[in-house]
Amino acid sequence: MVVTLAQLLEHLENSSAALSADQYRSVVRHLAEEFANVEPGPELDAVLKSFPAAAQLYENERYEQAGLCRSPLELSLNTEQQARSALARIAAL
Repeated sequence: MVVTLAQLLEHLENSSAALSADQYRSVVRHLAEEFANVEPGPELDAVLKSFPAAAQLYENERYEQAGLCRSPLELSLNTEQQARSALARIAAL
């Protein structure tokens, strides 16, 4: 089920077709529920490497425990720096 939902999420992420927010949220919710029941290991790693949208969801669901553990360090650092810069700009208003 995880692979099917990961494929569907990837398709939704890359589709140019209009879709409802409810449809998107439903897929994300179901995939997050499936991730809660999957043991970490090579099979899960293969799914997350194949489907970047699912990997991002998996990482976000576990952020409190592991931070941005699946994101490349440079990307994570750049994202953090951009967020700090944006917050500084907002605070200066």
